[in-house]
Amino acid sequence: MAETNSGTRLGTGSLILVPALITLAVTILRVVGELEHWTKLLFNPSAGGGAALIGIAWLPFVFGPYFAVKLVGAGQGPSSKGKAIGLAAAALALTVAGGFVAFSPPQSTPKMLMGYLMIALAVALEFPGWSALAKALLAYAYAARIPVVLVMFFAMQGHWGTHYDALPPNYTGPTDFWGLYLHIGVLPQMVFWVVYTVVLGSLFGSIFGALAGRKKVAPQMA
Repeated sequence: MAETNSGTRLGTGSLILVPALITLAVTILRVVGELEHWTKLLFNPSAGGGAALIGIAWLPFVFGPYFAVKLVGAGQGPSSKGKAIGLAAAALALTVAGGFVAFSPPQSTPKMLMGYLMIALAVALEFPGWSALAKALLAYAYAARIPVVLVMFFAMQGHWGTHYDALPPNYTGPTDFWGLYLHIGVLPQMVFWVVYTVVLGSLFGSIFGALAGRKKVAPQMA
């Protein structure tokens, strides 16, 4: 069964534009906060960001449901809510397994690439469940993460002392600039964090989309 369609389709670009601009603003604020040494609770400069409250890693929990509700309202919900949620959950499990393979010690390039392949395959699981949501989240993820890749380039060149240039604990990969940039900048941002955004956004979006669909049907039945 095809995804539901009311005839008024939302374009991906228009759907993600405002969330992408908000995300860019959060990234800029995060850079300034770390460079100015503002409170670590909000702007932690340690490797990985230290779960600082100001950051874009939290935004898929917001924008996944946002995209889902918008798509349901436009008649672009999933053909099966259960399938969308189930495949999103399976994708999350595959992402966790891939992350374990890629990042657990001892680290090696073949092991890392195998883990990244598993992580990347998780995105493919999202499209049969709810392709419109997966497409929106994938576009949003790249819009969110490409600026971070650029920030990391300058941070690593300039040794800013932020989480954008901090080495992960027990790092054993290349130490030359381009090898280091590839291992802790480009690959994590363009693969892991993109998949993280799509998978978590899809899971929470599918749940909220199912609830939105029920609220939409209830008045019609009444």
